[in-house]
Amino acid sequence: MHDLTGFQRDLLYVISGFDQPSGQSIGEELQEYYETEINHGRLYPNLDTVVNKDLVEKGQLDRRTNYYTITEAGEEAIQERRQWEEQYVEM
Repeated sequence: MHDLTGFQRDLLYVISGFDQPSGQSIGEELQEYYETEINHGRLYPNLDTVVNKDLVEKGQLDRRTNYYTITEAGEEAIQERRQWEEQYVEM
């Protein structure tokens, strides 16, 4: 996870919190957190990056809509990141 951008890490967190969200759903969820617009040119290339790194799996709901699910490697990356963060941030 160390080689991901903060935005890509946020993608993993959002995807892991839902059951097969679409790209549009992921974008809407991130839009609530980020102050700047999350446009297609930012969202989908970053989704492709986490898919290519085998952290997320991409499937097809219909001809126009893809869904995303976190992989086992993605879950492990999130857990490792959270353990690392806990060294520095008290909960």
